[in-house]
Amino acid sequence: MRLHLEMKRRKARGQSLVLSCLSFLIMALMTTLSFNLSHALREKVSLQQHSDSLAYSMAVMEARALNYYAASNRAIAASYVAMTSMHAYVSTASLTADMLSAAKINFYIIAGMEFAQCACWTCFMHCVHGFKAISIAGKYGNKSRSYGNKVKNLDKDMEKVVDYLDRMIDTIHASQDAVHLKTAQTVLDGSSNDLKDLTDYNVPGATTLPMAVGGLNANEFNCAVDGLPCPGGESSTSRQAASRTMTEVANASRPTWPSTRATGLLSKVLPMVVLHPSFLQELMSDIPGEGAHFALPLLSVGASTVTDATRNWNTTRSGSEGKMVISKEAHGAMFDQWKHGVGPYYPFDAEVYSNSNNGSHSPSGTHSGNHKFEGVSAKALTSCIGSGNCFMKFRGSSDEKKDYGQPRVYSYVTKKMRVGDVSKADWEINSAATIKFKHGAQGTGELVLAADEGAALSKALVYYHRFGENGWREAPTLFNPYWRAKLHPFRDGQEAAKVLGLAGNKDGAMIANVPGVSL
Repeated sequence: MRLHLEMKRRKARGQSLVLSCLSFLIMALMTTLSFNLSHALREKVSLQQHSDSLAYSMAVMEARALNYYAASNRAIAASYVAMTSMHAYVSTASLTADMLSAAKINFYIIAGMEFAQCACWTCFMHCVHGFKAISIAGKYGNKSRSYGNKVKNLDKDMEKVVDYLDRMIDTIHASQDAVHLKTAQTVLDGSSNDLKDLTDYNVPGATTLPMAVGGLNANEFNCAVDGLPCPGGESSTSRQAASRTMTEVANASRPTWPSTRATGLLSKVLPMVVLHPSFLQELMSDIPGEGAHFALPLLSVGASTVTDATRNWNTTRSGSEGKMVISKEAHGAMFDQWKHGVGPYYPFDAEVYSNSNNGSHSPSGTHSGNHKFEGVSAKALTSCIGSGNCFMKFRGSSDEKKDYGQPRVYSYVTKKMRVGDVSKADWEINSAATIKFKHGAQGTGELVLAADEGAALSKALVYYHRFGENGWREAPTLFNPYWRAKLHPFRDGQEAAKVLGLAGNKDGAMIANVPGVSL
């Protein structure tokens, strides 16, 4: 009896040993799996953070590029404003020669009146007055030529300034094009311009941006600029429409004096207010010496503007293509009363304009040569570097699903999750990170202890938002530098599936297209 009980106790102790060994094995596997799971989670989180930072960084570069276009477009518009100001100065200066010439004609008429009254012996003084009036007319003529020669020198300087401004516009747009090419290359490969350091710092060993996904980014960026190729996107506006945009911005940016010659209330009544007092003293008193002399306007004061080819200088005109820069002074008339004669309201005016046909300048005595101006956006944006005044214009879209043409940026990266080195990751047990089980009755089995590869998908949006309470009401434009970047959710599964498909992840694309799956 005792022997039987002893054997029973020994048998129980043997079963406990087997169960304990099995428990320790399960605990070891669970510990290994916990290490593996924590490692996989950490790697996946790091990979997703890297994908987010890559998408956001590329979007920031695009936003900076668009802000540069806005600032440089303003510089281009300012160049046109400077051209209108230069034309305004020259046309106003040219007015002096024509006013003196009008006074000369008036005194020749007064001389004729005086000679007509000296036919009799007792009217001899009228003959004296006639000769004196001719002398005064000659003085006006000499002064007109003198002022005309001075304006000729000013005209030469204006031609140089317009030429230099024209070249500066070409240079600015060339810089815009260079920025665009570099930015497009960066979002295409995801590694240019030091973005490779982002991968090395965040997740060493992660893959670079797939070329197809980068191509989608580059297309999105190109589609934001009107005139550049936009596969499957909005069509480009006409060159004429692009020209009108810059022309209207430039004309709206003019200071008051070049646009209307307004320097005060009197300037809306008398054009002489813009002229120097010393000139007016010569015109009104120094040369004639006595009598009544007035310069009176017949129409408006005058203006300088970028306009079309019809020489229409109306400051309120819209829709001009910017084919010329023109400045025209008001039509006016010179009135002179001297001795017994009266000079009628003899007209005077001045005009200067520049265009592709070398322009013109009147009065002719103030003209020195050509007035060359290429015109606004003379050629298509893709072919005008160095040969036309171009700029960057936002294309935009009316489709809300396309975020109104604001560029989107996508990132897709992968990384091997398995370390493959037991000395660095002993929870993987071996280089294959697998455990094989074999049982005679049940067969064999295999347990994978580490995920082979992880993937991360991200999206960012480059958007326009002006500061202030009503900032969202302003439509996106490339004339104000209010472009920003942010991480943005995928609109739907189809959008994510498109990116996953381009990245070659067919399984992920199929899952993204499943209804109810959120990303």
